[in-house]
Amino acid sequence: MNLDAFSAALAETLRPDQILNDPVERLVYESDGYLVEKRIPDLVVFPQSTAELSTIMRLAHEQRIPVVPRGAGTSLAGGCLPIDGGVTVCLSRMHQIHEVNLLDRYAVVDAGVVNGRLNQDLVGTGLHFAPDPSSAGASTIGGNIATNAGGPHTLKYGVTSNHVLGIEVVLPDGRIVEFGGPQGFDTGWDLSGLFTGSEGTFGFCTRATVRLERNPQSWQTRLAIFDQLEDAVTVVSEIIGAGVIPAALELMDQGMLRAIEDRYKHGLPTDAGAVLIIEVDGPDSATIEEIARIDAICAAGACREIRRAETSEERLALWKCRKQAFGAIGLLSTSFCTQDGVVPRTRLPELLNYVLDVAAKYNLTIFNVFHAGDGNIHPIILFDERYPEQVQRVLDASEEILQRCLDFGGTVTGEHGIGIEKIDFMDRMFSSTDLEVFREIRSVFNAGSITGRGKLIPVLAAERSS
Repeated sequence: MNLDAFSAALAETLRPDQILNDPVERLVYESDGYLVEKRIPDLVVFPQSTAELSTIMRLAHEQRIPVVPRGAGTSLAGGCLPIDGGVTVCLSRMHQIHEVNLLDRYAVVDAGVVNGRLNQDLVGTGLHFAPDPSSAGASTIGGNIATNAGGPHTLKYGVTSNHVLGIEVVLPDGRIVEFGGPQGFDTGWDLSGLFTGSEGTFGFCTRATVRLERNPQSWQTRLAIFDQLEDAVTVVSEIIGAGVIPAALELMDQGMLRAIEDRYKHGLPTDAGAVLIIEVDGPDSATIEEIARIDAICAAGACREIRRAETSEERLALWKCRKQAFGAIGLLSTSFCTQDGVVPRTRLPELLNYVLDVAAKYNLTIFNVFHAGDGNIHPIILFDERYPEQVQRVLDASEEILQRCLDFGGTVTGEHGIGIEKIDFMDRMFSSTDLEVFREIRSVFNAGSITGRGKLIPVLAAERSS
Protein backbone atom coordinates (compact mmCIF):
# COMPACT_ATOMS: atom_id res chain seq x y z
CA MET A 1 0.00 0.00 0.00
CA ASN A 2 1.55 3.26 -1.12
CA LEU A 3 -0.49 5.88 0.69
CA ASP A 4 1.94 8.71 -0.09
CA ALA A 5 1.68 8.15 -3.83
CA PHE A 6 -2.09 7.90 -3.54
CA SER A 7 -2.32 11.14 -1.53
CA ALA A 8 -0.10 12.97 -4.01
CA ALA A 9 -2.26 11.83 -6.93
CA LEU A 10 -5.42 12.83 -5.08
CA ALA A 11 -4.04 16.31 -4.46
CA GLU A 12 -3.97 16.83 -8.22
CA THR A 13 -7.67 15.97 -8.50
CA LEU A 14 -9.37 17.22 -5.32
CA ARG A 15 -9.32 20.52 -3.46
CA PRO A 16 -7.54 20.63 -0.08
CA ASP A 17 -10.86 20.84 1.78
CA GLN A 18 -11.85 17.48 0.24
CA ILE A 19 -8.95 15.62 1.88
CA LEU A 20 -8.44 15.11 5.62
CA ASN A 21 -4.89 14.28 6.63
CA ASP A 22 -4.81 15.69 10.14
CA PRO A 23 -5.02 12.90 12.76
CA VAL A 24 -7.30 14.93 15.02
CA GLU A 25 -9.76 15.55 12.20
CA ARG A 26 -9.62 11.90 11.15
CA LEU A 27 -10.46 10.85 14.72
CA VAL A 28 -14.07 11.85 14.05
CA TYR A 29 -14.29 8.96 11.57
CA GLU A 30 -12.87 6.22 13.81
CA SER A 31 -16.24 4.46 14.16
CA ASP A 32 -19.87 4.53 13.20
CA GLY A 33 -22.76 3.84 15.60
CA TYR A 34 -21.11 0.57 16.64
CA LEU A 35 -18.83 1.89 19.38
CA VAL A 36 -17.34 -1.41 20.49
CA GLU A 37 -14.61 -1.31 17.85
CA LYS A 38 -12.75 1.67 16.42
CA ARG A 39 -10.06 2.35 13.84
CA ILE A 40 -8.88 5.75 12.60
CA PRO A 41 -8.67 5.84 8.78
CA ASP A 42 -5.36 6.78 7.20
CA LEU A 43 -7.15 9.31 5.03
CA VAL A 44 -10.67 10.71 4.63
CA VAL A 45 -11.81 12.06 1.28
CA PHE A 46 -15.02 13.80 0.19
CA PRO A 47 -15.89 13.41 -3.49
CA GLN A 48 -18.50 15.78 -4.83
CA SER A 49 -19.32 13.98 -8.07
CA THR A 50 -19.39 10.52 -9.59
CA ALA A 51 -16.39 11.46 -11.75
CA GLU A 52 -14.33 12.39 -8.69
CA LEU A 53 -15.26 9.17 -6.93
CA SER A 54 -14.32 7.22 -10.05
CA THR A 55 -10.86 8.80 -9.99
CA ILE A 56 -10.45 8.06 -6.28
CA MET A 57 -11.39 4.40 -6.78
CA ARG A 58 -9.12 4.00 -9.81
CA LEU A 59 -6.14 5.41 -7.92
CA ALA A 60 -6.87 3.26 -4.87
CA HIS A 61 -7.16 0.19 -7.08
CA GLU A 62 -3.81 0.92 -8.71
CA GLN A 63 -2.09 1.33 -5.33
CA ARG A 64 -3.98 -1.59 -3.68
CA ILE A 65 -5.32 0.70 -0.97
CA PRO A 66 -8.40 -0.49 0.95
CA VAL A 67 -11.39 1.83 0.67
CA VAL A 68 -14.48 2.01 2.88
CA PRO A 69 -17.65 4.00 2.06
CA ARG A 70 -19.33 6.21 4.63
CA GLY A 71 -22.59 8.12 4.53
CA ALA A 72 -23.76 9.69 7.78
CA GLY A 73 -22.00 7.16 10.02
CA THR A 74 -25.27 5.93 11.54
CA SER A 75 -24.50 2.28 10.79
CA LEU A 76 -24.82 0.11 13.90
CA ALA A 77 -22.71 -2.86 12.79
CA GLY A 78 -19.27 -1.40 12.07
CA GLY A 79 -19.92 -1.08 8.35
CA CYS A 80 -17.92 2.17 8.16
CA LEU A 81 -14.90 0.86 10.09
CA PRO A 82 -11.63 0.82 8.08
CA ILE A 83 -10.36 -2.39 9.68
CA ASP A 84 -7.41 -2.69 7.29
CA GLY A 85 -6.62 1.01 7.44
CA GLY A 86 -6.69 2.83 4.15
CA VAL A 87 -9.20 5.42 3.04
CA THR A 88 -12.68 6.36 4.18
CA VAL A 89 -14.67 7.82 1.30
CA CYS A 90 -17.43 10.02 2.70
CA LEU A 91 -20.29 10.60 0.25
CA SER A 92 -22.09 13.25 2.31
CA ARG A 93 -21.21 16.04 -0.13
CA MET A 94 -22.99 14.27 -2.96
CA HIS A 95 -26.44 15.40 -1.87
CA GLN A 96 -28.41 16.63 -4.84
CA ILE A 97 -31.99 15.64 -5.64
CA HIS A 98 -31.80 15.50 -9.43
CA GLU A 99 -35.38 14.70 -10.38
CA VAL A 100 -38.79 14.12 -8.85
CA ASN A 101 -41.21 12.60 -11.37
CA LEU A 102 -44.70 12.83 -9.89
CA LEU A 103 -46.42 11.21 -12.87
CA ASP A 104 -44.30 8.06 -12.87
CA ARG A 105 -43.69 8.24 -9.11
CA TYR A 106 -39.95 8.10 -8.80
CA ALA A 107 -37.07 10.31 -7.69
CA VAL A 108 -33.42 10.38 -8.72
CA VAL A 109 -31.14 11.29 -5.83
CA ASP A 110 -27.46 11.30 -4.93
CA ALA A 111 -26.24 8.77 -2.39
CA GLY A 112 -25.61 11.49 0.17
CA VAL A 113 -29.19 12.77 0.25
CA VAL A 114 -30.57 12.41 3.77
CA ASN A 115 -33.59 10.12 3.93
CA GLY A 116 -35.72 12.61 5.84
CA ARG A 117 -34.80 15.49 3.52
CA LEU A 118 -36.22 13.64 0.52
CA ASN A 119 -39.56 13.30 2.30
CA GLN A 120 -39.46 16.94 3.36
CA ASP A 121 -39.04 17.92 -0.28
CA LEU A 122 -42.01 15.71 -1.19
CA VAL A 123 -44.42 17.42 1.22
CA GLY A 124 -47.42 18.63 -0.74
CA THR A 125 -46.88 16.27 -3.68
CA GLY A 126 -49.06 13.48 -2.31
CA LEU A 127 -46.09 11.10 -2.47
CA HIS A 128 -43.44 9.86 -0.05
CA PHE A 129 -40.40 7.59 0.14
CA ALA A 130 -41.56 4.68 2.28
CA PRO A 131 -38.37 3.36 3.97
CA ASP A 132 -38.15 5.16 7.32
CA PRO A 133 -35.28 3.98 9.53
CA SER A 134 -35.22 5.54 12.99
CA SER A 135 -32.12 7.44 11.85
CA ALA A 136 -33.99 8.97 8.89
CA GLY A 137 -33.20 12.47 10.10
CA ALA A 138 -29.49 11.80 9.52
CA SER A 139 -29.00 8.60 7.52
CA THR A 140 -28.46 8.83 3.77
CA ILE A 141 -30.12 7.06 0.87
CA GLY A 142 -26.76 5.51 -0.04
CA GLY A 143 -26.41 4.14 3.47
CA ASN A 144 -29.98 2.84 3.38
CA ILE A 145 -29.11 1.00 0.17
CA ALA A 146 -25.83 -0.36 1.56
CA THR A 147 -27.52 -2.07 4.50
CA ASN A 148 -30.99 -2.57 2.97
CA ALA A 149 -32.42 -0.50 5.82
CA GLY A 150 -35.95 -0.92 7.09
CA GLY A 151 -37.74 0.97 9.84
CA PRO A 152 -41.08 0.98 11.68
CA HIS A 153 -43.18 0.79 8.51
CA THR A 154 -41.31 -2.20 7.07
CA LEU A 155 -44.14 -4.49 8.15
CA LYS A 156 -46.40 -3.21 5.36
CA TYR A 157 -44.08 -1.41 2.95
CA GLY A 158 -40.95 -3.57 3.00
CA VAL A 159 -37.27 -2.67 3.20
CA THR A 160 -35.17 -0.39 0.98
CA SER A 161 -34.70 -2.98 -1.79
CA ASN A 162 -38.47 -2.92 -2.38
CA HIS A 163 -38.20 0.75 -3.32
CA VAL A 164 -35.04 0.91 -5.44
CA LEU A 165 -35.62 0.97 -9.19
CA GLY A 166 -32.05 1.59 -10.29
CA ILE A 167 -28.64 2.68 -9.11
CA GLU A 168 -25.50 4.25 -10.48
CA VAL A 169 -22.40 2.50 -9.13
CA VAL A 170 -18.68 3.14 -9.11
CA LEU A 171 -16.92 -0.22 -9.11
CA PRO A 172 -13.68 -0.79 -7.16
CA ASP A 173 -11.55 -0.26 -10.26
CA GLY A 174 -13.22 3.08 -10.99
CA ARG A 175 -15.60 1.99 -13.72
CA ILE A 176 -19.05 3.62 -13.66
CA VAL A 177 -22.03 1.35 -14.32
CA GLU A 178 -25.80 1.64 -14.09
CA PHE A 179 -28.18 -1.05 -12.93
CA GLY A 180 -31.89 -0.64 -13.66
CA GLY A 181 -33.59 2.73 -13.77
CA PRO A 182 -37.08 4.28 -13.88
CA GLN A 183 -38.30 1.58 -16.24
CA GLY A 184 -36.79 -1.25 -14.20
CA PHE A 185 -33.98 -3.49 -15.42
CA ASP A 186 -33.49 -4.27 -19.09
CA THR A 187 -31.02 -7.15 -18.77
CA GLY A 188 -33.36 -9.66 -17.20
CA TRP A 189 -31.27 -9.47 -14.03
CA ASP A 190 -32.24 -7.34 -11.03
CA LEU A 191 -28.70 -6.14 -10.36
CA SER A 192 -29.86 -3.15 -8.33
CA GLY A 193 -31.65 -5.60 -6.04
CA LEU A 194 -28.49 -7.69 -5.81
CA PHE A 195 -26.40 -4.62 -5.01
CA THR A 196 -28.77 -3.35 -2.32
CA GLY A 197 -27.58 -4.71 1.01
CA SER A 198 -24.05 -5.52 -0.22
CA GLU A 199 -22.49 -3.13 2.33
CA GLY A 200 -19.82 -1.71 0.05
CA THR A 201 -18.43 -5.10 -0.93
CA PHE A 202 -19.47 -4.67 -4.59
CA GLY A 203 -18.68 -0.99 -5.00
CA PHE A 204 -20.22 2.34 -4.08
CA CYS A 205 -23.68 3.58 -4.97
CA THR A 206 -23.46 7.20 -6.12
CA ARG A 207 -27.00 7.83 -7.35
CA ALA A 208 -30.31 6.01 -6.99
CA THR A 209 -33.69 5.98 -8.68
CA VAL A 210 -36.21 5.26 -5.93
CA ARG A 211 -39.90 4.43 -6.06
CA LEU A 212 -42.30 6.89 -4.45
CA GLU A 213 -45.53 5.77 -2.79
CA ARG A 214 -48.85 7.58 -2.71
CA ASN A 215 -49.70 9.06 0.66
CA PRO A 216 -52.50 7.08 2.35
CA GLN A 217 -55.93 8.66 2.46
CA SER A 218 -55.98 8.31 6.23
CA TRP A 219 -54.11 6.99 9.25
CA GLN A 220 -55.31 5.50 12.50
CA THR A 221 -52.66 5.47 15.23
CA ARG A 222 -52.82 4.05 18.75
CA LEU A 223 -50.67 3.80 21.86
CA ALA A 224 -51.68 0.56 23.56
CA ILE A 225 -50.47 0.33 27.17
CA PHE A 226 -49.81 -2.97 28.95
CA ASP A 227 -48.84 -3.80 32.52
CA GLN A 228 -46.81 -6.81 31.39
CA LEU A 229 -44.31 -7.07 28.53
CA GLU A 230 -45.53 -10.58 27.72
CA ASP A 231 -49.10 -9.35 27.22
CA ALA A 232 -47.95 -6.78 24.66
CA VAL A 233 -45.96 -9.36 22.73
CA THR A 234 -48.88 -11.79 22.75
CA VAL A 235 -51.18 -9.15 21.29
CA VAL A 236 -48.72 -8.61 18.43
CA SER A 237 -49.13 -12.22 17.30
CA GLU A 238 -52.90 -12.06 17.75
CA ILE A 239 -53.19 -8.98 15.53
CA ILE A 240 -51.19 -10.59 12.72
CA GLY A 241 -52.98 -13.90 13.27
CA ALA A 242 -56.31 -12.15 12.76
CA GLY A 243 -55.25 -11.25 9.23
CA VAL A 244 -54.64 -7.56 9.92
CA ILE A 245 -51.35 -6.16 8.61
CA PRO A 246 -50.75 -2.78 10.23
CA ALA A 247 -48.47 -0.24 8.60
CA ALA A 248 -46.42 -0.36 11.82
CA LEU A 249 -46.40 -2.28 15.07
CA GLU A 250 -43.68 -1.04 17.43
CA LEU A 251 -42.93 -2.12 21.02
CA MET A 252 -41.08 -0.25 23.78
CA ASP A 253 -40.48 -1.79 27.20
CA GLN A 254 -40.54 -0.08 30.59
CA GLY A 255 -36.85 0.77 30.68
CA MET A 256 -37.12 2.47 27.30
CA LEU A 257 -40.27 4.34 28.31
CA ARG A 258 -38.58 5.71 31.41
CA ALA A 259 -35.49 6.76 29.48
CA ILE A 260 -37.55 8.64 26.88
CA GLU A 261 -39.79 10.26 29.49
CA ASP A 262 -36.91 11.33 31.73
CA ARG A 263 -35.30 13.16 28.84
CA TYR A 264 -38.15 14.40 26.66
CA LYS A 265 -41.27 14.57 28.91
CA HIS A 266 -43.83 13.25 26.42
CA GLY A 267 -46.24 12.00 29.06
CA LEU A 268 -45.51 8.33 28.51
CA PRO A 269 -46.74 5.82 31.12
CA THR A 270 -43.50 4.94 32.93
CA ASP A 271 -45.26 2.43 35.19
CA ALA A 272 -46.28 0.30 32.20
CA GLY A 273 -44.51 -2.92 31.39
CA ALA A 274 -44.60 -2.08 27.68
CA VAL A 275 -46.46 -0.10 25.04
CA LEU A 276 -47.30 -0.76 21.43
CA ILE A 277 -47.44 1.98 18.82
CA ILE A 278 -49.93 0.65 16.28
CA GLU A 279 -50.71 2.29 12.96
CA VAL A 280 -52.90 1.34 10.04
CA ASP A 281 -53.20 3.37 6.86
CA GLY A 282 -55.13 3.34 3.60
CA PRO A 283 -58.67 4.29 2.50
CA ASP A 284 -60.90 5.69 5.25
CA SER A 285 -63.26 2.72 5.24
CA ALA A 286 -60.43 0.21 5.50
CA THR A 287 -58.53 1.96 8.29
CA ILE A 288 -61.67 2.42 10.40
CA GLU A 289 -62.52 -1.28 10.10
CA GLU A 290 -58.93 -2.44 10.77
CA ILE A 291 -58.36 -0.24 13.80
CA ALA A 292 -61.69 -1.36 15.28
CA ARG A 293 -60.52 -4.98 15.03
CA ILE A 294 -57.17 -4.07 16.56
CA ASP A 295 -58.81 -2.13 19.42
CA ALA A 296 -60.94 -5.19 20.19
CA ILE A 297 -57.90 -7.49 20.19
CA CYS A 298 -56.00 -5.15 22.51
CA ALA A 299 -58.95 -4.83 24.89
CA ALA A 300 -59.29 -8.63 25.04
CA GLY A 301 -55.55 -9.04 25.55
CA ALA A 302 -55.01 -7.43 28.95
CA CYS A 303 -54.45 -3.97 27.49
CA ARG A 304 -54.69 -1.43 30.31
CA GLU A 305 -55.40 1.62 28.19
CA ILE A 306 -55.63 2.66 24.55
CA ARG A 307 -54.66 6.21 23.66
CA ARG A 308 -55.98 7.39 20.32
CA ALA A 309 -54.14 9.91 18.14
CA GLU A 310 -57.08 12.05 17.07
CA THR A 311 -55.09 14.61 15.04
CA SER A 312 -52.05 14.54 12.77
CA GLU A 313 -50.16 16.44 15.47
CA GLU A 314 -50.92 13.75 18.04
CA ARG A 315 -49.87 11.07 15.57
CA LEU A 316 -46.55 12.80 14.90
CA ALA A 317 -46.02 13.23 18.64
CA LEU A 318 -46.38 9.48 19.15
CA TRP A 319 -43.86 8.74 16.41
CA LYS A 320 -41.52 11.36 17.81
CA CYS A 321 -41.42 9.33 21.04
CA ARG A 322 -40.32 6.28 19.08
CA LYS A 323 -37.79 8.13 16.93
CA GLN A 324 -36.17 9.68 20.01
CA ALA A 325 -35.59 6.35 21.73
CA PHE A 326 -31.90 6.13 20.94
CA GLY A 327 -31.28 9.77 21.77
CA ALA A 328 -32.71 9.19 25.24
CA ILE A 329 -29.99 6.67 26.02
CA GLY A 330 -27.32 9.38 26.00
CA LEU A 331 -28.57 10.66 29.33
CA LEU A 332 -28.05 7.26 30.94
CA SER A 333 -24.91 5.75 29.48
CA THR A 334 -21.65 6.77 27.85
CA SER A 335 -22.02 3.98 25.28
CA PHE A 336 -24.57 1.50 24.05
CA CYS A 337 -24.71 -1.40 21.61
CA THR A 338 -27.91 -2.01 19.64
CA GLN A 339 -28.60 -5.52 18.46
CA ASP A 340 -30.68 -6.44 15.43
CA GLY A 341 -31.95 -10.01 15.49
CA VAL A 342 -35.06 -11.49 13.91
CA VAL A 343 -37.23 -14.39 15.07
CA PRO A 344 -40.66 -15.73 14.13
CA ARG A 345 -43.28 -13.58 15.88
CA THR A 346 -44.54 -16.53 17.90
CA ARG A 347 -41.10 -16.88 19.51
CA LEU A 348 -40.90 -13.25 20.66
CA PRO A 349 -42.11 -13.95 24.24
CA GLU A 350 -39.45 -16.63 24.70
CA LEU A 351 -36.74 -14.47 23.20
CA LEU A 352 -37.55 -11.44 25.34
CA ASN A 353 -37.51 -13.56 28.48
CA TYR A 354 -34.14 -14.87 27.34
CA VAL A 355 -32.86 -11.31 26.85
CA LEU A 356 -33.87 -10.52 30.44
CA ASP A 357 -32.00 -13.61 31.63
CA VAL A 358 -28.89 -12.57 29.68
CA ALA A 359 -29.06 -9.08 31.19
CA ALA A 360 -29.11 -10.60 34.68
CA LYS A 361 -26.36 -13.11 33.86
CA TYR A 362 -23.95 -10.43 32.69
CA ASN A 363 -25.14 -7.70 35.07
CA LEU A 364 -26.06 -5.41 32.19
CA THR A 365 -28.89 -2.96 31.62
CA ILE A 366 -30.81 -3.81 28.45
CA PHE A 367 -33.70 -1.79 27.05
CA ASN A 368 -35.97 -3.12 24.32
CA VAL A 369 -37.47 -1.17 21.43
CA PHE A 370 -38.23 -3.02 18.23
CA HIS A 371 -40.33 -3.74 15.17
CA ALA A 372 -42.55 -6.30 16.83
CA GLY A 373 -44.75 -6.87 13.80
CA ASP A 374 -42.00 -8.58 11.82
CA GLY A 375 -40.11 -10.09 14.75
CA ASN A 376 -37.18 -7.68 14.44
CA ILE A 377 -35.76 -7.04 17.92
CA HIS A 378 -33.41 -4.25 18.98
CA PRO A 379 -32.09 -4.90 22.50
CA ILE A 380 -30.06 -1.85 23.54
CA ILE A 381 -27.19 -2.82 25.85
CA LEU A 382 -25.78 -0.01 28.01
CA PHE A 383 -22.10 0.04 29.02
CA ASP A 384 -19.04 2.20 29.60
CA GLU A 385 -16.47 1.68 26.85
CA ARG A 386 -13.65 2.87 29.15
CA TYR A 387 -13.76 -0.48 30.94
CA PRO A 388 -12.63 -3.47 28.82
CA GLU A 389 -14.35 -5.90 31.16
CA GLN A 390 -17.70 -4.24 30.47
CA VAL A 391 -17.07 -4.31 26.74
CA GLN A 392 -16.36 -8.03 26.90
CA ARG A 393 -19.59 -8.65 28.80
CA VAL A 394 -21.49 -6.77 26.12
CA LEU A 395 -19.88 -8.87 23.39
CA ASP A 396 -20.65 -12.10 25.23
CA ALA A 397 -24.25 -11.06 25.89
CA SER A 398 -24.73 -10.02 22.27
CA GLU A 399 -23.43 -13.33 21.01
CA GLU A 400 -25.80 -15.29 23.23
CA ILE A 401 -28.82 -13.22 22.16
CA LEU A 402 -28.03 -13.52 18.46
CA GLN A 403 -27.31 -17.22 18.73
CA ARG A 404 -30.70 -17.70 20.34
CA CYS A 405 -32.26 -15.90 17.37
CA LEU A 406 -30.66 -18.51 15.12
CA ASP A 407 -31.79 -21.31 17.44
CA PHE A 408 -35.36 -20.05 17.06
CA GLY A 409 -35.15 -20.18 13.27
CA GLY A 410 -34.37 -16.49 12.78
CA THR A 411 -31.40 -14.46 11.63
CA VAL A 412 -28.86 -12.08 13.14
CA THR A 413 -29.89 -8.99 11.22
CA GLY A 414 -33.08 -7.52 9.89
CA GLU A 415 -31.84 -4.11 8.73
CA HIS A 416 -28.54 -3.07 10.35
CA GLY A 417 -26.37 -5.33 8.21
CA ILE A 418 -23.54 -7.69 9.07
CA GLY A 419 -20.64 -5.22 8.96
CA ILE A 420 -17.84 -6.49 11.14
CA GLU A 421 -19.97 -6.99 14.23
CA LYS A 422 -21.73 -10.15 13.05
CA ILE A 423 -19.32 -11.55 10.52
CA ASP A 424 -18.53 -14.54 12.74
CA PHE A 425 -22.17 -15.58 12.47
CA MET A 426 -22.06 -15.95 8.70
CA ASP A 427 -20.74 -19.50 8.78
CA ARG A 428 -23.39 -20.36 11.36
CA MET A 429 -26.17 -19.18 9.07
CA PHE A 430 -24.72 -20.41 5.77
CA SER A 431 -22.87 -23.46 4.56
CA SER A 432 -19.34 -23.31 3.17
CA THR A 433 -20.83 -23.75 -0.30
CA ASP A 434 -23.15 -20.79 0.26
CA LEU A 435 -20.27 -18.59 1.35
CA GLU A 436 -18.17 -19.63 -1.63
CA VAL A 437 -21.02 -18.63 -3.95
CA PHE A 438 -21.18 -15.28 -2.16
CA ARG A 439 -17.45 -14.78 -2.71
CA GLU A 440 -17.74 -15.66 -6.39
CA ILE A 441 -20.54 -13.14 -6.86
CA ARG A 442 -18.49 -10.49 -5.06
CA SER A 443 -15.49 -11.22 -7.27
CA VAL A 444 -17.53 -10.31 -10.36
CA PHE A 445 -17.72 -6.74 -9.07
CA ASN A 446 -14.73 -6.59 -6.73
CA ALA A 447 -12.08 -9.12 -7.72
CA GLY A 448 -9.36 -7.76 -5.45
CA SER A 449 -11.59 -7.12 -2.42
CA ILE A 450 -10.35 -3.54 -2.32
CA THR A 451 -13.67 -2.15 -1.06
CA GLY A 452 -15.53 -3.44 1.96
CA ARG A 453 -12.78 -5.89 2.79
CA GLY A 454 -13.54 -7.90 5.91
CA LYS A 455 -17.20 -6.82 5.86
CA LEU A 456 -20.26 -8.99 5.32
CA ILE A 457 -18.38 -12.01 3.94
CA PRO A 458 -15.72 -13.73 6.10
CA VAL A 459 -12.18 -13.26 4.84
CA LEU A 460 -10.27 -16.40 3.89
CA ALA A 461 -6.64 -16.89 4.85
CA ALA A 462 -5.63 -16.50 1.19
CA GLU A 463 -7.38 -13.13 1.05
CA ARG A 464 -5.64 -11.92 4.20
CA SER A 465 -2.24 -12.59 2.71
CA SER A 466 -3.01 -10.99 -0.66
